[in-house]
Amino acid sequence: MVKFYSTQNISRFKFLFVMSDLVIYLGIMLIISLITGANVFVKDVHWELSGVNLIWSLIFLLPAFYFILSINNLYEINIILTRSAHAMAVIKSLFYFLPLIILLNVMFLHLNFLSLALLVLSFILAFIAVFYVFRVEMLRRFYLMLKKTGFKKNVLIVGDGSSGKILATKLAFENTFGIKIIGFIDDNKNLGEEIIKGKKVLGNVSELNKVVKDYQVDEIIIADDTSEYEQLLNLLDVCKKTKARVKFTSNLFKIIPEKIFTEKYADIPVVNVSPSADRSLMIKTKYIFDRVVSFIGLIIISPGLILIAILVKLSSRGPVLYKQVRIGKDGKPFMFFKFRTMKSIENDNDAERKEMMINFMKGIESNGDNNKVINSDRVTGIGKILRKSSLDELPQLFNVLKGDMSLVGPRPCLPYEYEYLDCWQKRRFRVLPGCTGMWQVAGRSKVTFNDSIVMDLYYINNLSPWLDLQLLIKTIPVMLFGRGGD
Repeated sequence: MVKFYSTQNISRFKFLFVMSDLVIYLGIMLIISLITGANVFVKDVHWELSGVNLIWSLIFLLPAFYFILSINNLYEINIILTRSAHAMAVIKSLFYFLPLIILLNVMFLHLNFLSLALLVLSFILAFIAVFYVFRVEMLRRFYLMLKKTGFKKNVLIVGDGSSGKILATKLAFENTFGIKIIGFIDDNKNLGEEIIKGKKVLGNVSELNKVVKDYQVDEIIIADDTSEYEQLLNLLDVCKKTKARVKFTSNLFKIIPEKIFTEKYADIPVVNVSPSADRSLMIKTKYIFDRVVSFIGLIIISPGLILIAILVKLSSRGPVLYKQVRIGKDGKPFMFFKFRTMKSIENDNDAERKEMMINFMKGIESNGDNNKVINSDRVTGIGKILRKSSLDELPQLFNVLKGDMSLVGPRPCLPYEYEYLDCWQKRRFRVLPGCTGMWQVAGRSKVTFNDSIVMDLYYINNLSPWLDLQLLIKTIPVMLFGRGGD
């Protein structure tokens, strides 16, 4: 299971843990300074928590510190409340962070081997001691104490699906999360009708805003098992217009908790779909990040691009680059680039592949495999390697520079594919298409077409620089080991 974390709409308990982690981080740095500055074990250690080192540690390591804790799910409530899972996530974070400590030495400190060894050892001891005692033991108990007062949240369930009923029933008997179920919103039930013991229908969807205000609802959980995709997404749009945080649990979107680590309430996965605080700022940040990274990336990998181009040219007759019209943001066409991996034919109108792709989109299995469609007979020898490692996608960095694509986002589709999409599926074209994305990392060719759309929609809803960075980092092992490639 791929693990991602979104920084959107941080609730009160998460804000407490973020702030406490800042204190923990500074405490760790102080302990390291005291140990290494004492020069007890190694005479050549001169690193102390001076003003300059403190500034560098805050600028360089603090964002990385938060990012590492995030991707190891240390801000998820079910991890925080489980001592063993919490402790294991702390230890995993430590091993993620150690290479950065060594990199910091190379860049700024220039310690000798013994001094670096002492620095790393002191960091490990300080990290485990401070983190375990302060976070795993003290903060966890502090939260359990406060959940009855300051961290108590009023939750409204939209829909009376089985998952919603089970969730409400479980929380009524084994609630360690400080959650109070206020009631239900349902268009198919009468006002005041009891769904489970003591929990009644408070109104219909059109009255959602009023119910949220009247009952001071902190969080909405959509638990609708009967709707179609379009209905559920429209319901999601309505819920996101309120001031409450929004989460959902639905069989239609079961691919999300199957492929992506999500929070759990009483062992039931709930997916955060709360709107971003400032989406326009995130999009602008993403725009700048894409162009800077793609420009630097093209310079760095240019020798590799030249080598691949030569190999493609030698593998079979035809051009080095494969150019194709694809559909991008808002349904607009653009010219898409990649290295050619298949044998060129005079009439590149592959009717067989088109039919297979349409069947795949409709959920009709082909040869027992309802996954990514490809005519393997036409793939060249070097093409197989390029496709398996996704190196054939590298020319798309030029698309990013042109502004047609982003580094991360939903994949662009062919014009005929766009024509066959349902309205809810076209929601994925609200943002620029990407070179890599959620389903490429989490599922790649091992998911159905609808599942890939759902994962793209999840990405769009949770759009943030943090999520993009996670996906880019997780794309590297996918390329190196060819997991799920074709």
